[in-house]
Amino acid sequence: MIEPVDDGPLRLVVADDHPVYRDGLAMLLGSVAGLTVVGTAADGAEAVALAREEQPDVIVMDVQMPVLDGIEATRRIAAESPSVGVVVLTMSEDDGTVFAAVRAGARGYLLKGADQEEVVRAITTVANGGAVFGAALARRIAEFFAAGPTGPEAAFPQLTAREREVLDLVAAGRSNAQIAATLYLSPKTVRNNVSNVLTKLQVTDRSQAIVRAREAGFGR
Repeated sequence: MIEPVDDGPLRLVVADDHPVYRDGLAMLLGSVAGLTVVGTAADGAEAVALAREEQPDVIVMDVQMPVLDGIEATRRIAAESPSVGVVVLTMSEDDGTVFAAVRAGARGYLLKGADQEEVVRAITTVANGGAVFGAALARRIAEFFAAGPTGPEAAFPQLTAREREVLDLVAAGRSNAQIAATLYLSPKTVRNNVSNVLTKLQVTDRSQAIVRAREAGFGR
């Protein structure tokens, strides 16, 4: 039996772009005593809107979704609806995605292979103010933060050293031609690096990358 919050069932939203998985998970969680699913979302934008409208206790969030990915959706939910907990449930276990989710404000991160009991336990813990990360992920997160990096050095671990240099100059407002001259690279190499940065940051254009980078301390 799930411990209710405020004498009522925990209110959930399930966000996933695969309808069979999304509906199946919603049905499974809705069948658990003490949980109720108040909405489902097929993309990150719908998840943000449902968080704003329904103010659920927890959103179970996929990462790879159209319109708005789960990381950016989590970031917006944390800013707009801080009382809503986010549990990321995804196939991805690479460090870049894990750390991006944590920085965005996710308080739980599980892989889609997790069993029902583990998912329910994570939802309950996050709803009650805790944080849950699978054992292997928790160890990697602990090791990363134990190393103590701060500032821009700690941000965007998925980027290579060269990509971080390029991003720093992009955030400073430099054009590709200026970046090429500064780093003694060909314009084509700079274009490739910028493209890789946009992909890895899961942003659609240069302006979004600049916002993300400046928030992390780049471009100063």
